[in-house]
Amino acid sequence: MRSPLTRRLGLTAVLTAVLAVFGLAPAASADPAPAALTFATDSATTTPGGTVNLSMTITNNKTYDIWFVYQTIDPTWLTTQRPDLKYGFTGCSLATATGSTPCSGTGPSNLGADYGSTIPPGQSRTVTLTLQVAADSGCNGNIGFYSYFYAEFSDSGNTSGGPVYTPETRVLCA
Repeated sequence: MRSPLTRRLGLTAVLTAVLAVFGLAPAASADPAPAALTFATDSATTTPGGTVNLSMTITNNKTYDIWFVYQTIDPTWLTTQRPDLKYGFTGCSLATATGSTPCSGTGPSNLGADYGSTIPPGQSRTVTLTLQVAADSGCNGNIGFYSYFYAEFSDSGNTSGGPVYTPETRVLCA
């Protein structure tokens, strides 16, 4: 037969073990992605001959610097199916603390170099591409893009994401 002290110690041991297991279990958290890519446009509509600025912001949510970013931007499949739609990227700028500075290019691939140098923890960089719709472009369609990106951090970690979709810009006839 067990003594009351043995039963009490046994119950205490079981409760301690249960609390230890539950106390040490990882808490569910909504950790942000190490790097997040977001898009915005300065206008929801444009007309043939008009422009829309497409801004892309990469945010470093990690505790290490982002050393390198590679990013592509491509039209969505529906956008490519519009033979009457004519557009191109005509400008690129990087927002800095002292104002905007021109990017190194306006092409659809390797936009990562346009984000500038190291992105410290908790900071963001925004690149804005100017989308020019041709004056003789067709109307009544959406211009949509998607992007893939890859970022390397100073702790030798990396992250990649995509496809990330841009807001769609409706091209309206004048």
